[in-house]
Amino acid sequence: MVSKTHGATGDAKPALSRAERRRRQRQGLPLVEAPSTGLAAIRARTRTAGFRWSLGLVLLGFVALGLSQAITHDYGFLELGFLFTLSVYDLVLAMLGLAVAAAVAPSARGMRIIFLTFLAVLVVMLSFFDPIFRGIMASPLGEVLYLVAPAAVISTGAALWVPGRWAVLAAAVAAAIVAFSFSLFVGLDDLGIGILDFTTGTVLCALWLVVAPALLLRQFRGPWLVIPSRIVGSWLVVIGFIVLGSLYMPQPENAAPPAPPGDLQLIIPDDGSAPTLNGEELPLDDGSQMDGGPGGDTSRP
Repeated sequence: MVSKTHGATGDAKPALSRAERRRRQRQGLPLVEAPSTGLAAIRARTRTAGFRWSLGLVLLGFVALGLSQAITHDYGFLELGFLFTLSVYDLVLAMLGLAVAAAVAPSARGMRIIFLTFLAVLVVMLSFFDPIFRGIMASPLGEVLYLVAPAAVISTGAALWVPGRWAVLAAAVAAAIVAFSFSLFVGLDDLGIGILDFTTGTVLCALWLVVAPALLLRQFRGPWLVIPSRIVGSWLVVIGFIVLGSLYMPQPENAAPPAPPGDLQLIIPDDGSAPTLNGEELPLDDGSQMDGGPGGDTSRP
């Protein structure tokens, strides 16, 4: 009996320390170790308050977006700003990549650094956009400003491949580039107007795209997230180079549209050159058919 009791006691897991309990409460993790099996661990995580709050934050954005599109109404500037963010497709992908980078950050402090870097660059750029933009256009950066958006996507994808202690620094640099690029889109769209509600809507949507998925994914943080995060990083790098290549593609020449069937367009130039019919040059008649054609009189008196 004693050995059985001792064995049962030996098999039990030791209680968590006070510091460990506080750390788990801050990160929204369960106070009891989750079972080692995959499905049981997922079920244990879904019962935590952190999971419910993060899932609610994700659903809040989708519900607001669905109501905005389903209900017929006059759009306000705050709502237009929220929708404008979703129209910048390449930077939306970059923001989702930042969310993955924050989710796999080694610590909660690293995750906060990524969030605060993104928000700080946005606030500074949009608060002082006009003087900053004039300085950018006066610098060499103004000549290659179109490269900022592809660079933001590529840097985010590359940051997801950086391992170890440099991962947070790489993600913070990518967050600054993404925020800088996005602020250019917002500032140029709102240039000279400065509608606060529109700008606020864009910032709220951008923060939702970065923070909400990161908090939800972080509830399941573990080694299994490393490979998917690098796959996402590879996709972002490829997409960034595709966007970059599209900027250098030659634009098609604006050719005149063909004439509708049955519509004759005869153009007779004033300089005596050959006339054109529907864009095709007509041969000039030199009088040979009138004077010596088949069935005609080939002699003159």
